[in-house]
Amino acid sequence: MTGFATRLGFALALMFAAITGAPAQTMTRFPAITTQVDTLSIHAATDLYALEPLIRDFQQLSPGTMVEIVEYVTNDLFSTAGGACDDGGALGDVFLSSSVDQLVKLANDGCAQRIEGADLARAPRWANWRDEVFGFTFEPIVMVYNRDGMSEAEVPRTHLELAELLRRDADRYRGRVGTYDVRLSGIGYLLAFNDARQTTTTYGRLLESLGRAQVVVRCCTSQILDEVAAGRLLIGYNLLGSYAYERVRRGQPIGIVMPADYTLVLSRGAMVPIRAPNPGLATRFVNYLLSERGQSVGRSQSFFFGLDGSAPAGIEGPDVVTSGIARPIVVGPTLLAVQDAARRKRFLEDWSQSVIQTAP
Repeated sequence: MTGFATRLGFALALMFAAITGAPAQTMTRFPAITTQVDTLSIHAATDLYALEPLIRDFQQLSPGTMVEIVEYVTNDLFSTAGGACDDGGALGDVFLSSSVDQLVKLANDGCAQRIEGADLARAPRWANWRDEVFGFTFEPIVMVYNRDGMSEAEVPRTHLELAELLRRDADRYRGRVGTYDVRLSGIGYLLAFNDARQTTTTYGRLLESLGRAQVVVRCCTSQILDEVAAGRLLIGYNLLGSYAYERVRRGQPIGIVMPADYTLVLSRGAMVPIRAPNPGLATRFVNYLLSERGQSVGRSQSFFFGLDGSAPAGIEGPDVVTSGIARPIVVGPTLLAVQDAARRKRFLEDWSQSVIQTAP
């Protein structure tokens, strides 16, 4: 944590959780630059380091605004926001989440309000649903590998190549491949669900290979990247490209591959809840995220990929836009299928049986 942001102690968060039964969260406050006149409350399922440059730049435009951020994992934000909506309560001014399917479900349940502003037109058509949920990033879903532990010749470049590598050299990769635990992670579930839509045959072979390799499952991209950087894992699968690139910028021995058969593209979502205490301020912030200025800060300091698909240097594989490999996860009603309870239950049962219970 840098600058003047004040991170509240984990002990307070845990105490609150123990009293209320709510999941523990962490709150960070960014004091106003000048005399405080208002407060923007953001509830987010995203790493704070990526949001901090955007928040500080927004405060340059609104110097009297104190910004507070409450951090969650995706499923906890979804359940907490849904509960507040059902109870008629207010939970902050803006929701930010990589699990855009969860935001679409909240909006469909009447928990979002329409947002207006000139900058919102910058969102691609596939990243705007009913002017209630907006995607503000372009994030390829990538494979990563440990540069010190794998030669260039070994690195898989497609989903099928990954499946075949794990099948062919099972002993070498057993326990050394990581991915999301889709039972716990909303974004992991969203990505796996969309993987299955691309090609059933390849997806089935990949699941089998991951199971035989005793894949390591984690809640979050950051945990998997930590283990890849340390060499405990050789490969990370289905990770957010922005987080991986931030590690490369730090000098960690991580390689990033855009899968050449298809690359899922996620747009992190923003939503203003129906009972936001400060809807006007929230609307200004969402407009900022999509503005030319906000996008410029995002490309240089936060999420590193532009909404136009421009990618930073050093990413291996075809250009995600010009090559035609991009498969955007459309922010819209099709995502409601992802949250269908019966379908979700079947999908998680199949995934668990293939990935968790397969014997080596």
